Order: sequence, then C-alpha cells, then structure tokens
Amino acid sequence: MTDAARIQLLSPRLANQIAAGEVVERPASVIKELLENSLDSGARRIEVDVEQGGVKLLRVRDDGTGISADDLPLALARHATSKIRELEDLEQVLSLGFRGEALASISSVSRLTLTSRTADAEQAWQVETEGRDMQPRVQPAAHPVGTSVEVRDLFFNTPARRKFLRAEKTEFDHLQEVIKRLALARFDVGFQLRHNGKTILSLHEAHDEASRARRVSSVCSNGFLEQALPIEIERNGLRLWGWVGLPTFSRSQADLQYFYVNGRMVRDKLVAHAVRQAYRDVLFNGRHPTFVLFLEIDPGVVDVNVHPTKHEVRFRDGRMVHDFLYGTLHRALGDVRPEDQLAAPASVDTMVRPTGQAAGEFGPQGEMGLAANVLERPQADSVWRSPGAGFQGARPALPAAEAQGAYREYFKPMPEAAVPAGLPQEQGDVPPLGYAIAQLKGIYILAENVQGMVLVDMHAAHERITYERLKVAMASEGLRGQPLLVPESIAVSQREADCAEEHAALFQTLGFELQRLGPESLAIRQVPALLKQAEATRLVQDVLSDLLEYGTSDRIQAHINELLGTMACHGSVRANRRLTLPEMNALLRDMEHTERSGQCNHGRPTWTQMGMDDLDKLFLRGR
Repeated sequence: MTDAARIQLLSPRLANQIAAGEVVERPASVIKELLENSLDSGARRIEVDVEQGGVKLLRVRDDGTGISADDLPLALARHATSKIRELEDLEQVLSLGFRGEALASISSVSRLTLTSRTADAEQAWQVETEGRDMQPRVQPAAHPVGTSVEVRDLFFNTPARRKFLRAEKTEFDHLQEVIKRLALARFDVGFQLRHNGKTILSLHEAHDEASRARRVSSVCSNGFLEQALPIEIERNGLRLWGWVGLPTFSRSQADLQYFYVNGRMVRDKLVAHAVRQAYRDVLFNGRHPTFVLFLEIDPGVVDVNVHPTKHEVRFRDGRMVHDFLYGTLHRALGDVRPEDQLAAPASVDTMVRPTGQAAGEFGPQGEMGLAANVLERPQADSVWRSPGAGFQGARPALPAAEAQGAYREYFKPMPEAAVPAGLPQEQGDVPPLGYAIAQLKGIYILAENVQGMVLVDMHAAHERITYERLKVAMASEGLRGQPLLVPESIAVSQREADCAEEHAALFQTLGFELQRLGPESLAIRQVPALLKQAEATRLVQDVLSDLLEYGTSDRIQAHINELLGTMACHGSVRANRRLTLPEMNALLRDMEHTERSGQCNHGRPTWTQMGMDDLDKLFLRGR
C-alpha cells in the first residue's frame, strides 16, 4: 500500500479549513457567527464596521461579558465553547452559537484579532492568528469591557474560495440582511452598521411597543407595518406573536419573511407549508406572503442541531406545531374586515346616507343577504353591446332629465324630522365601505365612505361572498362519498400503506374509502362525490406524501375548494350587469361581514380606497 492510500490524521489547519467550508461561505456567514457570539455574551449594544463588502474588513464590537485572558487561546480552538458542558445541554439549547467551531474556522481562512476584557479585569487582552499552524499570540491591549473581533482579508490563503465571492454590493447586501434578521430577533439590543465609513443602520434598543414598531419599519419598510396584522396567541405551551402582512401586501419573491423559534431565525419546511396553507385562499398566483413571526416553545421539544448553519429545526411534535401555526394565521386572515384596513376617519358632515333596504340593511336575511334578483335577473337584462354603445336589454334607460331628477331625489338632504327615524348622525355609524353612489361600466361600484371614495370590483367581491357561503354549507353538511363501480388499485410503499391504515378515519371524513390489499398495495373504493372526475390515484398518493412529511394534509380539501371556487365564479353576479343602488349597498354590507372579502378566490383585490388626501394630491388641491 502506498503512503498516499494510508489513513492519517488531518493537520489542524486543514481540518479547520474543511470545517470552514461548512461554516464560512461568504462575509455574511462570518458576521452571523460573530454577532451570535456577541448576543450570547449578553451584549446590549453591537457595532459592526465593514469594508469592501466584508472581504477586506469585518469588525464587531460589543459590550458583553468579555473573555478572560486565560480563555482567549481556547476561544480560537476547535470544539471549545462556554455554552455546552454535557450531552443533556444539547436538549435544552438556549444560546445561538454552541458548536465551538466558528472562531476556529474563521481564523483558518483570515487574519483574525480578538480583543476582550471582563468586568473584573484590570486590562484587556488580545489574541491574533493568521490562518496558519501557529500558537496564538496573547498580549495586553486597551479595550473597554466587552469584546472586539476583527477579521481581515477573508480567504487570503484559499484563493479558490475567494474567487466564488460576488461583487462588493452583493456581498454587503447579504451581510446587511443577516444583521436585519438578528435585529428583529433582539429588540432589546442596539445595532449599528457602517460600510466603508458610512452609517447604514442605526437601531436603538426597543423596549416598548412603539419603539419595536419603529424597528420593524426600519427593517421591513413603513409599508409593511401599515399593511400588517398584529398576532399574539398562546395555546398548549406554544406562543406565537408578531405581524403578518395582508394578502394585498404580497411580494414577487419570498424576501420579507422572518420566522423565529425561541429567538433563532429559521427557514423550515414545516413552517413554510403551514404559512402557505393559511394564505392559499387569498394570495394571487405566484405571489409570496410577508411576515415577522416569533414562535416560543419549550426548548426540550425542538432540535436546533440538525444542520451545520442551524437554519433548520426539528420539532418533536411537528403536526401540533403545524396545526397551531396554520390555525392561528388562517383565523387571523379570515377575521380581517374592511374596517380593519381603513385609516382613521375624516369628517362626515357632508355625507348623505340612505337607510333601510336602500342601504343594504335586509335584517332577517343575514350576513349574505344580497338581493335575490341580482342572481335571478335574466342575463339579457344587461348586455354590453360594444365600447361606447351602452347597455341594452329589458329595462329601458331613463331619459336624462328623469334620471337626474331621480338621483337628486334619492340623495337630497333629509329633513330634520327624519333624523330620529334612523339616519345615523355619529361618525361611527357609517359602514366601513360607505354607501353606493353609482356603477361604472357595469363592472365597478363607486361608493362614498368616511375616508373618501371606495371602488369595488362587484364580480370579484360577490365571488368571494358566494365562495365562503359554499364552504360554510359544505362544512355543515359534510363530504358525501361516491362508491366506485370498479375499485382502483394503487402501488405504494409499505410505509405509505401503513400511513393509509393509520389515517383511515381521516380519509373517511374526507369522503375516501381505502382498503389495504397487501404490504404495498391499496384499493380506492370510494371518492368524494364532488371529486368523482378527479385523478383519485394521484390525489391519494399526494395526501400520503403530505401525511408522512408534515403529519397533515389538506390536498383533498384544496381540490374541493377549487371546485367550490369555480361554482362561486359561475354563480356570482356577472360583469356588465346593471345593479340598483339598494343591490349595490347590499353587496357592500355583505363584504363587511364576510371572511377574506378583501380578495377574490384567485387572490385579486376586491376593493380599494382613495382617501381625501389621495384625491387632493391627484388634483393638486391646497398647493
């Protein structure tokens, strides 16, 4: 056997550089490790200086507890840490860094200087390394209580790694994103970031709700907080709080999604799946939701040590966590009503408001009391002939003078004697979406509310109302099964067959009946009546896949909802149909009481608001 084929120990330098391949991908990776160490040390203020995107210089200074002179050389050794003492500690990890490899790995591919002082030390001490096999040099230094880590010339001794770095701006953007993530995780810590001598971020400690909101706005933009719902719920030992963006504030990419487990930023498949499910009915195709969410859970039931970068976690009871996240977000988004999305009201002294049936107040008909003749009126009653040609149909158009007279009669000021008869005088009595004024091109409803003008897509709005109505009916009546004349057999793995047996009751509830034929085969004997045309085999396989990965699945319900959405689309008031003012107001009232009425079934917005300030700007009033 040649010497080249013999097993031998790696040199410390090479072992560190291999470890660096897992830990140190780019300057952003370095800053993550250094900042996590600072936070674990109890720092309340952290300053970061960067040059050339972090390739030339990365300096992190904190006011934490510091490192004693005797421990400084150990800080740069592999598998040396102050955060883990025995195996049981890994089951209750509360610190951000704990592997004991970060500084050793960073020092193997850079010129690193570590300066620190503890509160009881008379002076600070400094240790230096330059990416080669050598005993770290320790010497006295001047430094306040806390620690500074200076990393220069990243990858100077591994040119193959350095050539994979991107442009300075790209590397700095990644680095800045890391700091933003940690700044959202730790409101109690101040952060300062300078790049090439210029201050980029200056975030003060945030101890109250207002200052936390300011930090979220600084990191995520003012627009996010204006279009976000606050969340806070605690159940079964789980606590979820933070902000979720309204569906109308979606993004073309998943770049404004921050999720933390016990203060640690994670990107977890189970979490992503639960969030996608919660937004499924309200998000336009290809768009991504926005959120800043914090999950607090017993550290003993979550494993944070499943990936070298610690970006992934594993929950002991994944299904419970998934259902908690999905249920909380689903209810929060469903509870959004137009009044929640509107700003503080302006003056309403000039508003003339209809009451009773004209205002859409149908009483006993309930929340979804859109006038019946909207759905029953013959389609020929409102046929759009051609652009500019207007409407034709059974209802003749009023002469201009008569139409103007009717309009004035409807909106003329009410006499004082009529005020006690029900005309609301208080600002709060005006419905959020106000009262209809007119219909535009047979497509949009124009309404006046407290804030100004509301524009409603009548088909999209009624489609959502009808869809939610169908879902409620389906939930109350259950899913009726349709037996197959010839059962379909499908080949599955033994694990999938076991899963099907274990969840037989779930499939039964959803209208399916499965029978195990052998160790790796199933028979589909019944499918939901609504899905009798669906590809049952593929659907069952997808559901089993979800159950094995997430412990839950809603694919069957998703297919059923898709069919209900199609039914709602065909059963809703069509574009180019003339509505009376009472019918328009009925639609507005239904929107105010219907879940997710801000979006149609396809995720498109159903209404928009133009406030008086917006209108004044449009016409340059007050300038």
